Amino acid sequence: MHPNIHTLTLGMDQCYLIQDRGTIMIDGGFPGQERAFRKALARTAVSSSDIRLVIITHGHFDHVGSASQVKKLTSARIAMHHADKAQLDRDPMTWPPGVTVWGRISRALFKPVMSLLRFQVPPVDVLLNDDGLSLEPYGVPGRIIHTPGHSPGSVTVLLDTGDAFVGCLAQNSLPFCLRPSLPIYAENLDQVKQSWRRLVAEGAKTIYPGHGKPFPIEAIQSVL
Repeated sequence: MHPNIHTLTLGMDQCYLIQDRGTIMIDGGFPGQERAFRKALARTAVSSSDIRLVIITHGHFDHVGSASQVKKLTSARIAMHHADKAQLDRDPMTWPPGVTVWGRISRALFKPVMSLLRFQVPPVDVLLNDDGLSLEPYGVPGRIIHTPGHSPGSVTVLLDTGDAFVGCLAQNSLPFCLRPSLPIYAENLDQVKQSWRRLVAEGAKTIYPGHGKPFPIEAIQSVL
């Protein structure tokens, strides 16, 4: 049986609910999205108490900005890789360098606006290491895989069905790109490509990015 996948648009971020024997959430959305989360959740068959785990794909403000509010509304545990938790504790507004021409230009354009953002850094209940984590105890057939490159602690949720929730390991919408592509910001682009090669080997089929619509993995393989 295929798990139910619900997309929640929280600001400029696509978050996801995965509903099987249990329910988990991928990412916490842009800052200030508590109301949007309530409304989006009401359009699904999921109640707030059903969500047992919120997995942060990486510790950047647009993916973690409303995680504290989500935790309060759901009582879910929050999982994040230890490297990004440490980075987030040092600088809540950490942002990797541009690795494309547009990445460098847009970073300079957006930085003054982003410097005005404020959000509560969420407590982390499940500190992930490089070995990842099985999601079977949470009632979801799949696992968390460490896929660094965009950030040191970026992770992917890979379901047994081949559905892969990759955060910003890829992007598929404006203002980032026009079609599925590697991230325009990254700490280490070579690591990004290595992480993608691992996902291919692990059986990823359909990619759910943090920004934009899902796409088949073949759309990204040509640039690896």
